[in-house]
Amino acid sequence: MTAERYADNRCRSFAKACVAARGTKLTVERRAVGADVIVLHRFPLDRGEGFDAHAHDDHQLIWASAGVLTVEVGARYWVLPTTLGLWMPAGIVHAPLAVRESVMEGLYFDPARTPVDWTEPTVLQMGPLSRQLVSYLARDLGAEERQRAERVLLDTLEPVGRRAIAVPVPADPRARDVARLLLDDPADARSLDEFGRDVGASSRTLLRLFQSETGMSFGTWRTHARIQASVALLAEGEPVSRVAYRVGYSTPSAFIAAFHRVSGTTPGAYFHAGEGSSRADGT
Repeated sequence: MTAERYADNRCRSFAKACVAARGTKLTVERRAVGADVIVLHRFPLDRGEGFDAHAHDDHQLIWASAGVLTVEVGARYWVLPTTLGLWMPAGIVHAPLAVRESVMEGLYFDPARTPVDWTEPTVLQMGPLSRQLVSYLARDLGAEERQRAERVLLDTLEPVGRRAIAVPVPADPRARDVARLLLDDPADARSLDEFGRDVGASSRTLLRLFQSETGMSFGTWRTHARIQASVALLAEGEPVSRVAYRVGYSTPSAFIAAFHRVSGTTPGAYFHAGEGSSRADGT
């Protein structure tokens, strides 16, 4: 099969899958058909709009050229501002969602011709060059131009480690109920003893369940949940002082310190990954 035929088939099959996932609300804007390795699609999404859990035969790069996305993979969640993308290996079930009005760029890579070895969802830096290359690949290019640009884009994709925040949800229904309460209201200040009375488990049992089923102590998990919630609020333009209070911190400095422990950077630098930002004020 020629590269052009492959790309066209992938566009049609993916559009069909999206119709099944989102029904009549689907809006697919066909941006470009890759002549070599990559097929591109653009998805304008309203706040709270997204895709049901699904998987692809191709690798996918999920990136918001505008707005903020969350991506759920099993019990893990990632929050993606415009400076970060998420590499989704072929076959992994995932569900993207727009935190606010957003534009999701879906780049689909032929696994047989993509020289990367990431086997798990991997957060990638989307710096200025990567973003410009995606825009360039959306144009009506000749085969040689597209092939060159695709090779350069693949070379620019770099993992960024802890900048994405994953919060696994416990499987045990008692611990899961506690987790859901805190995900719904990260500022909930109740102790584990108080949560335990509500869900019918001792604090010792809940401590054991969180450690065994999430790989984190309850305190660490709670911090991760608060920081995950904060990213979506910061992306909507909320000031750090207000976000700190809304996710359960009494002072901005305590919030910024916790954010740094979880993500490895400050709130300001998180949203400017790949842009040479070295902000120290957290905003």
